[in-house]
Amino acid sequence: MAVTIARAGALFLAAVAVALSEEKAMSLTITSTAFAANAAIPSLYTCEGKDVSPPLSWSGAPSGAKSFALIVDDPDAPDPAAPKMTWVHWVLYDIPTTTGALAEAVTAGALPTGTREGLNDWGRTGYGGPCPPIGRHRYFHKLYALDTVLPDLKRPKKAELEKAMRGHIVAEAVLIGTYQKSR
Repeated sequence: MAVTIARAGALFLAAVAVALSEEKAMSLTITSTAFAANAAIPSLYTCEGKDVSPPLSWSGAPSGAKSFALIVDDPDAPDPAAPKMTWVHWVLYDIPTTTGALAEAVTAGALPTGTREGLNDWGRTGYGGPCPPIGRHRYFHKLYALDTVLPDLKRPKKAELEKAMRGHIVAEAVLIGTYQKSR
């Protein structure tokens, strides 16, 4: 009997180890069919093109995720008054976990049901594409898996959303694209 209990315990521990390794192996990732990681973002998605959002897709959310949030920003934005300024291009939250992608040129009316929008640094909701005044900038597409659905934050700015997410992030992924204006 002691051998049977020991064997059952060992089988249980092995099953837990496999489950944990599968959870770890399924880390959250975000990609785009429009550009590769660390590559140039096509002008279609910028102020020199149609200024529409690129297609984004993700996978590998942990089982405890209840919603996603997306922040797209540019840490290379120059501002003489704030040289380390980050310019925010897009803020979304409460994206349902049944969602694994956002279509190209997605608009407010076409966002997944339940998704809420925050304000970008133009003071409006929605996507605002890359438009660097000088040089090549990096654009971080940051996806967060949260262990909660956030309350209505009434069109929060990035800092307000980050504060609300504090303590609720169970996984995150980043896709970086670059852009330099041609004119």
